[in-house]
Amino acid sequence: MTRDGLGQTALITGASAGIGAAFAVALAVRGYDLLLTARRTDRLEALAVSLREAHGVAVDVQALDLAESDAPARLVEWVGGRRVDLLVNNAGYGVAGRYTDADWTTHARFLQVMVTAVCEVTHRVLPGMLARGYGRIIHVASLAGQVPAPAGHTLYAASKAFLIRAAEALHAEYASRGIHCTAVCPGFTYTEFHDVLGTRDRVSRLPRWVWQSAPDVVEEGYAAVMRGTPVHITGRVNRLMAWLARVVPPATARRMVAGAGSRFRRTH
Repeated sequence: MTRDGLGQTALITGASAGIGAAFAVALAVRGYDLLLTARRTDRLEALAVSLREAHGVAVDVQALDLAESDAPARLVEWVGGRRVDLLVNNAGYGVAGRYTDADWTTHARFLQVMVTAVCEVTHRVLPGMLARGYGRIIHVASLAGQVPAPAGHTLYAASKAFLIRAAEALHAEYASRGIHCTAVCPGFTYTEFHDVLGTRDRVSRLPRWVWQSAPDVVEEGYAAVMRGTPVHITGRVNRLMAWLARVVPPATARRMVAGAGSRFRRTH
């Protein structure tokens, strides 16, 4: 693997585990210096130590909860005058159950992390990229944003669909000025996502061929943003699912997704 990131810096949100941590590793291997943020200080610091020692890159960490309305501004203030060549908007989670099972504060914090913080951090970082005539932005979206939404995780698919459209528009607006924006859309990925939701026992019944590893998702996503692809669905199985959702009648697609979703989503 080439050290194509030497002399460049990447900012990664949600970097303490899962796809975010996998991005940190993959970018450190390529020589990027890293600015990492997540809620869990201990995990961030342990990751930073291992990356510095293994790859000789600079790694700075800042513990923040992007559910707090002022967190995006504080994050960019912490970045300060340091250039951000690659932004990975990865922070995210799910709220399981029917819409009214959670109070509005829970949903509002979810939307702050999944939508508002992504937009604000991007808005604050983008001017520096434009001034330099170079930048790469990745929104970690999901296959869920490409197919009909089943019951459960009511706002999850909607938030991911928003990121996909936002990435497409940003790429269309700024590609000619050296900025690539890509929505990376993985399907089932081996991370802590389902453990946190309490659905690990259900998703573990799914066949192995529907799963990808976080490093595989990262490699596909990085390649996509570097070549200027505004939306990339990772994995051939996921691309097939997205294609089927587009070509079959909408009512049929909804029934198919609802049947599959009932196997691994908690709706009551």
